[in-house]
Amino acid sequence: MQTLTVLITGASSGIGAAMAKEFAQRGARLILVARRTDRLDSLASELRQGGSEVLVVAGDVTRDGDLERATEQALQTFGVLDVVVANAGFGVQGLLAKLKLDDVRRQFETNVFGVLRTFYATHTALKESKGRFVIIGSVSGFFCAPGTIPYSMSKFAVRALAEGLEYELARDGISVTHIAPGFVESEISLVDNQGVLHDTPPRPKAPQFLFMKTPKAARQIVDAIIAREPLRIITGHGKILVSASRHAPRVLTGTLKLLSGRVAKLTPQ
Repeated sequence: MQTLTVLITGASSGIGAAMAKEFAQRGARLILVARRTDRLDSLASELRQGGSEVLVVAGDVTRDGDLERATEQALQTFGVLDVVVANAGFGVQGLLAKLKLDDVRRQFETNVFGVLRTFYATHTALKESKGRFVIIGSVSGFFCAPGTIPYSMSKFAVRALAEGLEYELARDGISVTHIAPGFVESEISLVDNQGVLHDTPPRPKAPQFLFMKTPKAARQIVDAIIAREPLRIITGHGKILVSASRHAPRVLTGTLKLLSGRVAKLTPQ
């Protein structure tokens, strides 16, 4: 397989870190971008011990200029970018009537505009390499569960972005892969609505048996990227829910309405 040069945002933990490890096992050169450089340095050290070439760049997808700087450093170091994974994101939760407009803005700034910043910063380099642009979305981009409206809105938006870019970038030889995970083990449940990481979940989470192990999810994601698949839904329950949203929407809607009462009871006043 061709040696790929891969840039991953939100690479300090969860799916981002697992993808970095999976790509490293396949011989890729890596550019790891995130806010928490201590985490990145630890991950990079581990990967370098395995023989991988790794560049660490501190960056925040909500800040203008950070992705351009990361791209410039990547090209100076490796000369090419083959794969860009827009992975950074978090989830605002709670009944919409109890949230503020700023909560929704904060959600979109990371999950939507962060993806757009990543795209604009790397598009020219990917055009040169006829590379791959990858958007980590969610099954929540196909249906909206109660208590997740801002998050689902953001994932519906990047689903539209992925579908549109697939056609627009084809002429440049760039493939677009939209990854839509269900529940995967990560730190997203430890992050509150302000984007702050906690030691324990600040809100209830789904049953543990629903969660796919992160390395397994990363293997499936990287397989899809290498195959230039336009869409890969990750987890069995994710595939069922997306199928239900397409083929049995009334059944899914009825189930979600039943859940809305439980969500209201669990949501802080």
